[in-house]
Amino acid sequence: MKYFIDTNIFLEIILDQGKSREARAFLSKIENHEFFMSDFSLHSIGILLFQQKQHAIFQLFLKDMIFNTVVVIISLSINDMPAVSNVSQRFNIDFDDAYQYVIAEKYGLTIISFDSDFDRTERGRITPAKVLKGENM
Repeated sequence: MKYFIDTNIFLEIILDQGKSREARAFLSKIENHEFFMSDFSLHSIGILLFQQKQHAIFQLFLKDMIFNTVVVIISLSINDMPAVSNVSQRFNIDFDDAYQYVIAEKYGLTIISFDSDFDRTERGRITPAKVLKGENM
């Protein structure tokens, strides 16, 4: 299965938040799935970690998740930006969620997220726990 991993899945692990075990368990299933994340997510994680002076954590994230090809980085072109605006208006979601949604739509990926805003969209989302239980959208 091809999954688009939303930023909050990584942040749960990096920040050791309440759902970090669920997120870790999901990402440990790399042999069963293909994982993708947006360039927007990568930059957002970098911004957050740099603000917290956690440069070493960012380097470790890059090494473990990106350079070891656990997750493939994908992006939108400038020509995709009108779709981001349209999606934001149609589903009443923020820029970041609209960007993620358009990427998932463009590449035909299932969105994995803890963000319930995606529930208002046509594609919806699935949580890591549901994937681990064998549930799909």
